Parts: sequence; C-alpha cells; structure tokens
Amino acid sequence: MCGIAGWVAFDQDLTEQREVLAAMTGTMACRGPDAGGVQLTAHAALGHRRLAVIDIEGGAQPMTVEREGRLLASLTYSGEVYNHVELRAELESHGHRFRTRSDTEVVLQAYLRWGPGFVERLNGMFAFALWDARTEELLLVRDRMGVKPLYYYRTDDGVLFGSEPKAILAHPWVEPVVGLDGLREVLAMVKTPGQAIYRGMAEVRPGHVLRIRREGLSDRQYWALEAREHTDDLPTTIATVRDLLDDIVRRQLISDVPLCSLLSGGLDSSTITALAARGLADTGAGPVRSFSVDFTGQAENFLPDDLRATPDTPFAHLLARHVQADHSDIVLDAAALIDPAHRAAVLRASDLPTGFGDMDTSLYLLFRAIRRHSTVALSGESADEVFGGYPWFHEREAVYGDTFPWHAAGVARRLGGRGTAARESLLDPDLIARLDLAAYVADSYATALAEVPHLPAADPHERRMREVCHLHLTRFVRILLDRKDRMSMASGLEVRVPFCDHRLVSYVFNTPWAMKTFDGREKSLLRAAARDVLPKEIVDRVKSPYPSTQDPNYPLALRAALTELAGDPKAPGQALADPAAVAAALSPERDPQAARPATEVLLTLDGWLRAYPVSLRL
Repeated sequence: MCGIAGWVAFDQDLTEQREVLAAMTGTMACRGPDAGGVQLTAHAALGHRRLAVIDIEGGAQPMTVEREGRLLASLTYSGEVYNHVELRAELESHGHRFRTRSDTEVVLQAYLRWGPGFVERLNGMFAFALWDARTEELLLVRDRMGVKPLYYYRTDDGVLFGSEPKAILAHPWVEPVVGLDGLREVLAMVKTPGQAIYRGMAEVRPGHVLRIRREGLSDRQYWALEAREHTDDLPTTIATVRDLLDDIVRRQLISDVPLCSLLSGGLDSSTITALAARGLADTGAGPVRSFSVDFTGQAENFLPDDLRATPDTPFAHLLARHVQADHSDIVLDAAALIDPAHRAAVLRASDLPTGFGDMDTSLYLLFRAIRRHSTVALSGESADEVFGGYPWFHEREAVYGDTFPWHAAGVARRLGGRGTAARESLLDPDLIARLDLAAYVADSYATALAEVPHLPAADPHERRMREVCHLHLTRFVRILLDRKDRMSMASGLEVRVPFCDHRLVSYVFNTPWAMKTFDGREKSLLRAAARDVLPKEIVDRVKSPYPSTQDPNYPLALRAALTELAGDPKAPGQALADPAAVAAALSPERDPQAARPATEVLLTLDGWLRAYPVSLRL
C-alpha cells in the first residue's frame, strides 16, 4: 500500500519540476513511510511513497521498463493485486522476464503484454498511474469497488493526480475552493461517484480507466455490477459463498510483513478472523493476531440503543479464544477522543470534515496502535452492504421510502453520536436554505436509481431489494471505505477488505433477496457459510455497527469545545453557525448528548477551515 502523485503536461518540460513534484509526493509520506521516489520525463512526472508489503527489497517505485536504453513505460502504483502469482506465470509463459517478486512489476508487464484491457485481469484493490512513453499517454486506473482512492485535476495541457486531495492541493496552481455542491456532498451522507468536494478536482470512478492524451481525456468503465439470472439452489449458493471466502482470505494472507485482523466480535470480522486463523494454520504459520477497539468502562456500563444491542468486547474475546488468536484490546478514553491533536490528525488524514466524530478518532487511534505490531490488517468492512446486514434493509418504511434507505432510517441525521438533533442543526438557517440538502439528496437518489441493472419481469419486492443493494454498494459503502483508507493510511497501515472481492460482490448481488434472508434474518448466506468456524453465540448475534463511546465525559468535552468556539470571534466556524441554535445547545438544562452529532459537524467544519486555506464560495 502506498501513496502516488504526479503531473502530466504536454506543452512544457517537466524535468525541471522536481521541487513541485517532491512537494506533492511528500504529502503522501504517511501512506508510504518506508521509501519515496520521483521520476521526471519531458511530459510526465511521477511520484511515489512506499509502504513495503511484498518484495521489500525489489519493489521500489516509480517502476520502469526499458528496452535497448529506451523507456517504454513507467508505473506509480498503490494497492495489492491478489492474483499476481497466476498472472506472473502466464506472462512468463509468453516470454516476459521479471527482476522482482513484486505485484507492481506484474501490473507493468501485464500492460505491455495486453494493453489497456489488462485491468480486467486484475483481482485486488488498487489505484495507479501508468505512463506509456511510446505513445505519450497516461492511464489512471482504480479498482472495481473503489477501495483505494485516486483524485485528479485537469489543467490546460494535462492533468495532476494523487492518492489524496492534499497531493493535488500542494501544487502551486491549485486553489482549495469549495462551492455549494462541495459542501452539500460533505453534509449529505451520500458518496457521489466522481465527486471530490474541491472545485476543479474529481475522483477516478471505481471500475474506470481514465486515458489522458494530448488530444484530451477519455473515460472507460471496465467493470460494473450487472443483473444476471441466479440459477444455483440454496445449498450450492451457500457452498459457493464459502468457497469464494476461503479463496479470497487465502490470497489476502500473502504478505512479507506482520499481518493481523480487525475483530469486533460481530459476524463479519469473526468470519474473516476465523478463516484467517485456518489459512495460517494450514501453512504452518500463526496464530492469527487480532485487535479490537474498546472504551473505558464501556463493557461494564454498556447501554443498548436502536443500533447497538450488545457491547463488542465479550464477543471479540469469545472468538479470540475459539480460534486461539493472539488478541489485544485497544482501550481509549474520552480525553484521547477529544484531544485536539488527535482530531487534527484525523482531519489532516481526511482532507475533509467528515463528521463521524469519535468514530473517526477512535478508528485512527486504533490503527495507530495496531501499526506498532502489524503492517497489514484484514477487515470485515462491506459485508453488510454485500449481504444485507443493516437494520434498514429489513424495515419496510426504509426500503420503500423515496430516498436512500439510510436516510429514510434516520441514520444520516444522527451518525457519529447518540443524539437526537439533525447533524446540520447548528448551522446558519440561511446557509441551510441555500444548501437545500433535501433537493440535493433527491437528485442524487434519482441518479443512483437510474444506474441499477434489472432483470426482466422480476418480482416487485426482489426488484426493489436489488435497488437497495445497489445503492449500498455504489453510494454507501464507499463512504466507509474512504474513511477506513484515510484513517489506516494516516498510520501507514494497509487494511485489506476481503468482502470487496468483485467475484463475491457480483455473485451475491445477483442472489435473490429471498435467498439472502432464507432464515428470516440479516446476512443469512454469510451466517450459513461461516457457521462451522464460529461459536454459536456469534452466529446468533444481531448486527452491531462500529462502536461509539458512551463515556458521559465525551459529550461534556464536546460542549466545552463548542463553548470555546462560540466565544472566539475569530473562529471560522462562527460564519457557518446559527448563534441562537448554538446558545440553545449550550444552555445548562440541555443534555449535551442531544446536540452531539450537530456539535461534531460544526467543530469539524471549524477545524477544517482553520487547518486548510479553504475558500468557501457559497
């Protein structure tokens, strides 16, 4: 896992732009703490920061291929290709010779063998830039599910690109301007494909290849979810899911550095941890290392709510004992979660005010602690989107509401806390009116719905559940994948997501909803496929999302920070706030928990405007 950056300019000589490219690449140091490299040619400048995972000695980048002293192609690459061993063997059968064991060289040689269509052969999570010196064109490529990020910014004679917005913002030509649509995207709890918040910047869409030539830019989609008839019976479907998971986890255990799993004690992470433990045992390795996050006093004083019925820690410990994992709990207190330095680090990692509050900070601190022991971690992220795990998949009002199901279920309003106020309720009413988030979400929903592929003559409920699943796989999971990427890479930790393997995603997407819920519960297929490797208590456990602290000191600390903001006339967040709403939130008789999500949003916006020279043009 790494960070990439670069600049292509067809009307100037970039060989003299080392300082600019070094500044862009330097912003990626957290993503690649092990090494860095820069390559300058007349019209292409590529930068790379490396987190060494496979072939530590041989995988330096940017990587090039030359023939008879002539440059053919250069690659700056982030991610992992899990089928690189098979691809290497196939390429060797065609006469290609390799000088490293890295998957990076496999990607480069695959392009030289098969051309731009080679991306369809890759299985993995990746984002990379490939410069073809023969034709003077750049390919920007992103994996199918959008696990790894890639941004670009068009210039008059080419393009700038980077793993994160900060790489592009480091270029002297780029001004960090955010308009109404950018701020809408920040607040709306919808991940619009291609949208990058900052004006003039865009994301390479998942499953797409951008081709940049002197004549201009073209965009090709090489993968998308398709509607296919599912012909397997239930036992075959369960067996297929299990076979896929066994193969996926086996492939993702390959690493030349210490590897672990993220374990919450839920069905998803427990399945991955149990299969990883088996896979390691089969190769004579192990035990699997596992890590969980917990909060001071939470296991003892847990209060159930409508999202989380049980605490994670007892179940995580149960699974760890069951598979004989080498397990550690990372226990955090309110002081760590509200620490301004930690919140600033989260903001710097994201480049944006995400508004997940303590869940962002705890995830960052969890990954920072894990990185002291491991370089690679397996995660259960995306199983809920693939198998239908969230409560609102099973609530008729949310399923048939005329909006995104997580909006209909109210999740978008209270995410990041247990409060009851809307996330934007402390913002200036005039700003809220101009943002018109309801219209923005409605437009986004209509666009997303139009993309859903359908089978002819499908049962109406099956048709609607196909839509719900597609919305989650293209508009919801990418919010969480972005968050996990930024928080992990801020600590130089590579997080792999087995449930995002496109073979599994495609297969389960086309499995009828009746089969996905055959036992009357959420994630029926996953539960059946993993039952033999899990304790019964975990098989039966109801879905519980990533935890949020219940420490009463945390909302009190938020209130103190909001008080400080309200009393500082120079605070940039004041320009966005509603003074009356802030005063009401700070009144002694008001429960600080009630305003928690809204307070998180306003504080994060204020921190963003302080840390970045953002020009809001609203």
